[in-house]
Amino acid sequence: MWNRPRFDLKVRLTLRVAAISAACFAAISTYFLVTADRAAHARIDGIAAIVAKSLELQQGKVQWVASPRSDFPNLDPVSAYVMTPGLCLAFRDTDSDILQRFCSGVPPAPPPAQAFTAFYRSLFDPGREAARPVIVRGAKIGEAVVWLDPAVQSAEAWHEAGRLMLALAIALPLLCVLVYAALARALRPTRMIRTGLERIAAGDLTARLPPFDLAELSAIRDVFNHLAQSLDTALAERAELTRKLIALQDEERRHLARELHDEFGQSLAAIRALASSARQTATQECPSLLSECDGISRTATGMMETLRGALFRLRPPDVEELGLVGSLEGLVAGWNGRSRGQTRFSIRFDGAFETLPAAVSANLYRIVQEALTNAAKHADASRVSLELTMRADEIALAIDDDGRSNEPAAKSGMGLLGMRERVAALRGRLSFEAGPNGGSALRVVIPLEAADRQRLDHAA
Repeated sequence: MWNRPRFDLKVRLTLRVAAISAACFAAISTYFLVTADRAAHARIDGIAAIVAKSLELQQGKVQWVASPRSDFPNLDPVSAYVMTPGLCLAFRDTDSDILQRFCSGVPPAPPPAQAFTAFYRSLFDPGREAARPVIVRGAKIGEAVVWLDPAVQSAEAWHEAGRLMLALAIALPLLCVLVYAALARALRPTRMIRTGLERIAAGDLTARLPPFDLAELSAIRDVFNHLAQSLDTALAERAELTRKLIALQDEERRHLARELHDEFGQSLAAIRALASSARQTATQECPSLLSECDGISRTATGMMETLRGALFRLRPPDVEELGLVGSLEGLVAGWNGRSRGQTRFSIRFDGAFETLPAAVSANLYRIVQEALTNAAKHADASRVSLELTMRADEIALAIDDDGRSNEPAAKSGMGLLGMRERVAALRGRLSFEAGPNGGSALRVVIPLEAADRQRLDHAA
């Protein structure tokens, strides 16, 4: 798909208004040029009629006094009244010969642009002559011919067009400025709409838009607020459902841990006791069975260690009793002990976590537990650092490792899905991406608003 350039709406509308205004100015200029050309031809026709009538009177006077004058035709008397710069008067007889011609001078003036002259002459016919017959006693004796110098007519048209272009050069920028200012004022609420959408995209569903003056923007505001309210309600219901599911899952884990401890743990303890009794009997009666008795005892001991680790993961130390800091420090120490130096785990706290709601503490513990498991088992990390920060309005959790950042199991497995569910239940944000220096970086931000605290405490 082509990437078309994007323009600001105010600029685009202003450019369109400027284009329409320029087209209107061009139409007005064309109208004035056409009107001026018609007026010039009408004036020339009128002057031709006056010259023809004057010549008819001269000829009639000559015949009336019966003394022909050799100076006919004489254009001097009429030229004194009708002559203008660039105007030419002439008398043409019936043989198309010019018997007399009189032209006024052209005043010195800057010539018009050649492009305009060519354009003007292509549209109009400057220099076109106007001829009126001179009739004496019903017979045509010639024509009175009048025309205007094409250079003078083009210069006058250029002068008129120049004034229009000057007006356009002054009015068009002013119009653009006024239109842009009006549009900027009218579209100012769009900034608030954009800010509201950005807040919605960032997860702040409390964003609402105020009333607007424009009906179109008011309709957008109503839809926006309704959508934000619907999303807030839907996410709140989803978070409540997720909290109930997580609580049910944790309760199921505690029940399973109790069953394993009471049933499977007691059975393993009985096996160890029987193996110890069998070893004592074998020592006295059948020494050859000592190795088998020791093997049974070691197997039972290993199974009990495995069971103890499973019970720890299913039912960790009570976070409410030990506190979040103590529970996480114990979790990190346990991982350092089990890794036997292959992976180094470190943790740092910044802030007071004693007043943290129990539901938040329990979920944070589970999130850290799953994140450390992914880093140690799936990413083959040699160093895992954890930092938990308490701010005024949120809790920030950062876990970085130097393992493989493209491990599919770590990115899209059930562990990450469980962490996302817990973070969503707390109305927080989670991101998992490659670290700046290799490895992976997990970021969790959980808001701590007053309403959220009351709701979480109630859910806990």
